[in-house]
Amino acid sequence: MTMPVIKYSRQRESIKQFLMGRKDHPTADVVYRNVRREFPHISLGTVYRNLSLLSELGEISKISTDGPDRFDANQDPHYHFICRRCHAVLDLPLPHMEQMEIQASQAFSGLIEGHTACFYGLCPDCRTSAGDTEKKD
Repeated sequence: MTMPVIKYSRQRESIKQFLMGRKDHPTADVVYRNVRREFPHISLGTVYRNLSLLSELGEISKISTDGPDRFDANQDPHYHFICRRCHAVLDLPLPHMEQMEIQASQAFSGLIEGHTACFYGLCPDCRTSAGDTEKKD
């Protein structure tokens, strides 16, 4: 089965380029406000549709949180930390754990093609503001 050909869109390309220049996993609203500088008449709905399409095509990742979804153009295997207070999404500098996929493949009769993992807690800013500076063992 072949994928339908997706027509090139300058707006979609601008959204993707904006995300590629970011490390902070912006929300659709942040993407919208910034892409509007280049395309003043773009609608929020168009931004949402293009983010959804880029995610479906595997060109970006959508990260669901308790707050608004976040978007990431980095498609290299990596892990995220999600703050339960401010909903910030941060990259975790951990090596990709290929052993986890091997173990999953051994325990599952289907086909494992990859994995994602998110870690949750308080980001450094929220941890400091909460007065919880003691490390947990």
